[in-house]
Amino acid sequence: MSIQTNTTQQQEVPVSNQHSEKEVTTAFKWFHATSLNGGHMLVLATIASYFSIYMTDTVGISAAAAAGIMFVATLWDAINDPVMGTIADRTNSRWGRYRPYFLFVPIIFVIASVLLFINPTGIDGMGKVIYIGGLYILLNMCTTALTMPQMAVLPAVTKNDKERNSVITLGAAFTAIAFTIGSTFTPQLTRFFGGSYIPLMVIYGIITIFCFWGLFVTSKEKYITTSEKSPFTKDLKKLFKHKEIYPLILVWCLAAVGYGFMFASSVYFMMYYIGRPDLISLYMGIISIGALVSMVVCMPIALKIFKTGQRAMLVTQLITFVFYGIAFIFGDNLIVLYVCSFIATAIGAMSNALVNILVNDTIDFIYLKEKTSLNGTIASLKGFAQKCGNTITNSGILALLALSGYIPGAIGQQPDATMFTLNFVRFGIPAIICLVIVICMKYYPLEKYRLEIDKMKNG
Repeated sequence: MSIQTNTTQQQEVPVSNQHSEKEVTTAFKWFHATSLNGGHMLVLATIASYFSIYMTDTVGISAAAAAGIMFVATLWDAINDPVMGTIADRTNSRWGRYRPYFLFVPIIFVIASVLLFINPTGIDGMGKVIYIGGLYILLNMCTTALTMPQMAVLPAVTKNDKERNSVITLGAAFTAIAFTIGSTFTPQLTRFFGGSYIPLMVIYGIITIFCFWGLFVTSKEKYITTSEKSPFTKDLKKLFKHKEIYPLILVWCLAAVGYGFMFASSVYFMMYYIGRPDLISLYMGIISIGALVSMVVCMPIALKIFKTGQRAMLVTQLITFVFYGIAFIFGDNLIVLYVCSFIATAIGAMSNALVNILVNDTIDFIYLKEKTSLNGTIASLKGFAQKCGNTITNSGILALLALSGYIPGAIGQQPDATMFTLNFVRFGIPAIICLVIVICMKYYPLEKYRLEIDKMKNG
């Protein structure tokens, strides 16, 4: 996705300049935190938890075709992330480098989200696949065009790690709140609106536009270098020549997979593995509140105790691995299921926010090595890894269910292979992911540069 940019150049400040103690306003902090994580996240939370089952059980698309939609859409979404990031880094307008995208993209996002939940009638199965697939791709492209600039603008506004972490933590709290609402209360809210998702999308869309426009007004880009005129592949070469970023890319991807599997598999798990569709809202409430506790309570505590995102990630993922393992073995007992799911989520869900701290570490590291700010490109690389994780999540669950012989609507009549798959995607795969992240964080490649980076930012 691209934008016509003006040639007017804004005043730019090298990122090595001394920063003040407080560089962000309260308004910026709240609008940055609620832009991606407010109404926008409410839409994504609803999609993450209910869109797959909406496609198969309401629209009537087969699990295999739905998996194909999710695979193609999220794979393309991952591919266009680096393109969007480099476009953002090369944008020169009277509004700045990243801010213009906050104006018009939210409107397109809202239109796509409303149309996505209009069940197409009077067309055949392939027509439904094309309709749903096309809108889902558009929705994801809008998310990319919002996410890259939103992530890039924070280190362009402040170099203060404490302020950055504070903004990220607040955003994580809103993410948890949005997921609590979207994943837990969507059945009740849709029933209130006569079974339709459309009024929810309209309400969430108004919130999205308001928050992004607020971010546009309150953000001021200060710490960016002059835009490159060279091909965007040059920026990617600058990044990929540093072997230190490869484990981080893996962690960014796996954090998205673990977080996505936690929510996307839960509805199927409760409906078919436990056989209690009446408990779906209760169970989604338990893990959503766990995510809320993780972001609002546990993450600030973890950062205060462990000081860095790397150490907080290592310890919390190790604890999460233990409780996922217990749930995988004994999760057919409802008490064990509820307790282990809550604790694992309360400790582990913060990983999806802690990776943003690792992104800022990477931005600082690349400036240390290359003496240029590649905020958008690095944010897009993280987005690429995250979208690869979403591709694995969205298409992987449906594909595994299709391969295992899943029968839509057949509560209590699923094949043994499907029952094992449901337990494996809910707890087994997330446990393995936790273990891999622990290993990557144990040997965190940027740790040895921390003193140099601190000296650079304060010099």
